[in-house]
Amino acid sequence: MQALLDAIATMALPLNAASDAQRLFHGRGGRFPGCEHLALDAFPPVLLLTSFRPLDEAALQAVDQALRARCGDALNWVYQCRGEGAETRLMAGAVPEPHVVTEAGTRYLVHLMRGQNHGLFLDMAEGRRWVREQVKPGAKVLNLFAYSCAFSVVALQAGAAEVVNVDMASGALSTGRTNHELNGVKAGAKFLAHDIFNSWGKLTRGGPYDLVVCDPPSFQKGSFVATKDYARLAKRLPALLAPGGLALLCLNAPELTEDFLRQVVAEQAPELTCVGRVANPAVFEDVSPDRSLKVLAYRA
Repeated sequence: MQALLDAIATMALPLNAASDAQRLFHGRGGRFPGCEHLALDAFPPVLLLTSFRPLDEAALQAVDQALRARCGDALNWVYQCRGEGAETRLMAGAVPEPHVVTEAGTRYLVHLMRGQNHGLFLDMAEGRRWVREQVKPGAKVLNLFAYSCAFSVVALQAGAAEVVNVDMASGALSTGRTNHELNGVKAGAKFLAHDIFNSWGKLTRGGPYDLVVCDPPSFQKGSFVATKDYARLAKRLPALLAPGGLALLCLNAPELTEDFLRQVVAEQAPELTCVGRVANPAVFEDVSPDRSLKVLAYRA
């Protein structure tokens, strides 16, 4: 745990509402032996420590002391254990309600005390930047597995005329609507609480699209299992894209490699050409790039 404590001692301050949401320590990348189960995130003004195995009270006390030494009386922090012994605990201070954070000037609603998905995936920051840079004024965008619609918000901010957000979870889309309202980009956004695999006809008729974003869960029973469903998804892409249109394909499954995704697209959608991999934020560096988030851009 010493590497985490060292990171806390040197992390940038102040941590306030004007600071961007970001990862501060990424033990999951395997670069800090003994800390592979730990991650520390800033969702200003709150710090979130995530552990993928239970931490005893002595370990939590050590983290608390390090955070208090660095942050003083302004400290707000939450501990979340995932997997065995799962819990979410407010350790110090308070969590705002509503809790709105920023990234590159865009505002997002997050929920640290409810569930394991907090409303904004920090490792996708470069993917959102890529969308902001690629979207042209007047573009039509399809955002599949939209979750809280962060891609939609940045696309509309970049000048897209229309973004169709599709996700089975109506609650996530509700957060997505709030995100659009927070940023003043309600016009042009559509929200469809649909099963994507039962909606191809409707989605195809609504196209073609200048950009299709696909950011599915790697394994979610009843929704998407990457090993079998990515092929079904890739097969539909050529019919959805306008000539010269772009597709951003995301895969967050440590057990599946970049080559897996490339092979699926080559077999199912040979009309698409890979134009590169979008780099992850530097803090998410992994000893094995294939274990980390994989984001590939394709052009029709």
